[in-house]
Amino acid sequence: MNKNCPVCGQPTEIEVGFYYGTSYVSYALTVGMSIVSLAFWWLTIGLSTDDNRFFYWIGVNAVLLLCLQPWLMRVSRSLWISWFVRFDPDWRDHQPEDVSERMNSDQAHNW
Repeated sequence: MNKNCPVCGQPTEIEVGFYYGTSYVSYALTVGMSIVSLAFWWLTIGLSTDDNRFFYWIGVNAVLLLCLQPWLMRVSRSLWISWFVRFDPDWRDHQPEDVSERMNSDQAHNW
C-alpha cells in the first residue's frame, strides 16, 4: 500500500496498528461471500444429505476465497480507512494534516 495517496497526498499509515481492524471487515466480507456462494450453489446444484455436494461446495468456496484474498485485503483496507478519514470534496485546497508525530518509523510494518 502506498505511504500516501497518489492523488491527494492523504497519509495511509495513520498510526501504528491502524489496520488491525481490517481483519473484522475482511471476515465480514468472506462470511457474506460464503453465504452468497452457498445460496448460488443451492439454487444451481442443490444441497442434499444423500451425497457429498455440500462438501464439494466447501472445497469450491475455500478455493474461491483463497484466490480472492488479495482483493479482499485491499477492499477491507479501503473500507476501513474510509470510515475514519472523511472525504473532502475540496481536497485540492485543503492539504491533509501532518500525522508524522503519531508514527514511530522503527515500529512501522512490524505486524
